[in-house]
Amino acid sequence: MVPAASAGSTTSGTTTGTILWPSWLLADALAPPVAGHGVRVIDGLVDAVGPAESLMVDYPDDSVLEFPDQVVIPGFVNAHVHMYGLLAHGIPLDAAPSGFWPFLEDFWWPKVEDRLDHAMLAAAADWACTEMLRSGTTTFLDILEAPNALPGGLDVQADVVRRAGIRGILSFEATERAGSKAGVAGLEENQHFVEACRRGSGEDLLSGLISIHTLFTCSDEFVREAFGRALELGVLVHAHCNEGVHEGEWCEAHHGHRTLEHYAALGVAGPNFLASQVVHLSDVEQRIVAEHGVRCSHMPLANGEVGGGIAPIPELLDAGVTVGLGSDGYINDMYEVMRSAFLIHKARLRDPGVMDAHRVLAMATTGGGAALALERVGRLAPGWSADLQVVDGRFPTPVTEANLAEQLVLFRTAHHVEAVMVAGQWRVRGGQIVGVDPDQQRARLHEQALRLWSAA
Repeated sequence: MVPAASAGSTTSGTTTGTILWPSWLLADALAPPVAGHGVRVIDGLVDAVGPAESLMVDYPDDSVLEFPDQVVIPGFVNAHVHMYGLLAHGIPLDAAPSGFWPFLEDFWWPKVEDRLDHAMLAAAADWACTEMLRSGTTTFLDILEAPNALPGGLDVQADVVRRAGIRGILSFEATERAGSKAGVAGLEENQHFVEACRRGSGEDLLSGLISIHTLFTCSDEFVREAFGRALELGVLVHAHCNEGVHEGEWCEAHHGHRTLEHYAALGVAGPNFLASQVVHLSDVEQRIVAEHGVRCSHMPLANGEVGGGIAPIPELLDAGVTVGLGSDGYINDMYEVMRSAFLIHKARLRDPGVMDAHRVLAMATTGGGAALALERVGRLAPGWSADLQVVDGRFPTPVTEANLAEQLVLFRTAHHVEAVMVAGQWRVRGGQIVGVDPDQQRARLHEQALRLWSAA
């Protein structure tokens, strides 16, 4: 057996790997699962996939980890999360916000984002990483908006994420809602972080991109500046897009056309644009997204929480749009997020045939990796990152090739995740985070949440 912390190594010119042998392997979300197949892992990468018994013959010196009655699938990619959002869970309110705009202006901005400091960010990031790993997530994009935690907010989060050993893209949601100087400070935070990650170790699992908020909080000049910096850095630009009806209506009132039409008019709608939410898209906007190659992320649970609506995701997928799945920091169990995506579109379209389980799993794996422009993340194939999860396969009813994907999407949660590997390192074993005391994490999060709540 290999040590609990790693799988596969190279020493003194001799290469040995680790073969994982589950009852079922679902290496690619869009392909059928296979019984009796295994994955060979070495130096943080998948080296081979095939019949487990054949792998053991081909690599007799490898360690073998058997997982009877369990399923190995790729680790999830959470394409949109706000780790700091955990601090607001359960925050006392006199009354629920009356709509999306009041949610931002009367609650989220003044009572949450504007009150965050470094200690709060660290505690939230710590627990968020635990939640994500525990539920099979191995990669995520975080968007931080905490204007009074600049500079250095991303560095605080990065220290926590590195200790957790999860693959993360960190960004700051730059916005001019607090003035142009605050907007520039947000862009600088993003750029400095991207550059710092590139100066670091090649083994670092962290990277960055440029994030902005929305068109109603960012001027045209600011949007062009953000995309210009991103082009120079070779990274994506992320923005919230039409999460509620407000942004589209605001754009029509101020520009004479809708949100995606304005991004296209500015010349920035393209493959380097990651548009999150995309709930309220006109037919014209849907065509722009598809024709310009705009990437998207879908947050079905969080869109429900804020009363935003239901995004036209089946239509976008049918048009060839790249779509990832995200938690938005609301419920970070990607199994819950997948289940929501599987069900709500059937209800909206009154069609039980849309959004089959394989398509949903793809959004949570390969789709998320593609949405974030990450190469070789989200699939278990030779040369791809060894990011995977081992899931309890003891379902109440028999598992078949035809039903395994649906069994996973509908009948599994974080509690069924037995082990998680990120870049060849075990981060969860026996359902527990390796080397982490969750009670200490929880106590620190409680302390910082109470600080936020008392100020709010």
